[in-house]
Amino acid sequence: MGATTLITVAPTGAESAKADVPALPVTLDELVQTAKECEAAGAAVIHVHIRDDDARPTLDLARLRDTVQALRESTGLIVQLSTGGAVTDPYEHRLRVLDAEPDGCSLTCGTVNFGDDVFMNPWPFMVELYQRTQAQGVVPEFELFDLGHVRALHRLLDKYGAPFGGHVHCDLVMGVPGGMPGDARTLVAAVEALPEGATWSATGVGRTSLPVMFAALSAGGHLRVGMEDTLTLAKGRPVTANVQLVERAAEAARIAQRPPMSPAEARALLGVRGSEAPSA
Repeated sequence: MGATTLITVAPTGAESAKADVPALPVTLDELVQTAKECEAAGAAVIHVHIRDDDARPTLDLARLRDTVQALRESTGLIVQLSTGGAVTDPYEHRLRVLDAEPDGCSLTCGTVNFGDDVFMNPWPFMVELYQRTQAQGVVPEFELFDLGHVRALHRLLDKYGAPFGGHVHCDLVMGVPGGMPGDARTLVAAVEALPEGATWSATGVGRTSLPVMFAALSAGGHLRVGMEDTLTLAKGRPVTANVQLVERAAEAARIAQRPPMSPAEARALLGVRGSEAPSA
């Protein structure tokens, strides 16, 4: 899949509380600072969840618009908004995320048990979200938490055609309690089932972050890291900034002789329109 590695950073997520994880970027200023640091360290895409004034997850459209604009003004990163939100968010709020006009968005290809909760992505919601991405010129990244989600992705593409930008890029989310395990054997099985010509990255949640990172690099894939998925560098060593995780991923990619991809290269790969975002 080429000689470079696409690194996505997912800095915040919707699960961790700021009170429990003081280093989590939850304000717009914190997010922009994180984005600048991570771009300098080798990230090309930022996967964004936002928080309200009380640091609770929100899908407020005005805040989303402000976030997209601020990230574009201060970085050259591809801005990918989460349409997952928190497990409690209603479908209509998750669909409305596209109105903030991001470069890309996540599109989860099925429902999954998420710890004690259920992350709902029924087929009609997937179809509506996909058709909206096509109509609004937003590049979807297909989030796959299980092998059944890979089948659903094939079904979606067979029925509704190629995504905006023409290229299929997936993210294997591994190690979620309720989803596929974060090991090399499962990663290979998932990759072998992907649509022909698709590119993919992999995310190892929690203690699976390193096994998944090494398996992905060895199998020609790309990487997603960040405090949404991983809060420790090693046992007893908490992450103090997202840039630590990006630096570790970038170093692993260099050792694999597939150094980090620039945002411009990533735009070309993913089919993101224009490069109106100036590099800061």
